[in-house]
Amino acid sequence: MAKANLTPGTKAPKSWQYVITWPRWWTYWNAEITAIKWKPLPPTQEPWYTYTLVDETKHNS
Repeated sequence: MAKANLTPGTKAPKSWQYVITWPRWWTYWNAEITAIKWKPLPPTQEPWYTYTLVDETKHNS
């Protein structure tokens, strides 16, 4: 699966862990969030920051 770049407020397609990315040099912020499926992603410090998926959340359901 290709890495998704999602904007803040977009509903997360799956429960994944995301890092904050900004367009300049596609650098990663050091913060990770865990998004819940179909819940909107939280706001970022700047409007041009996006979320890039890192790892699928592991659970036993």
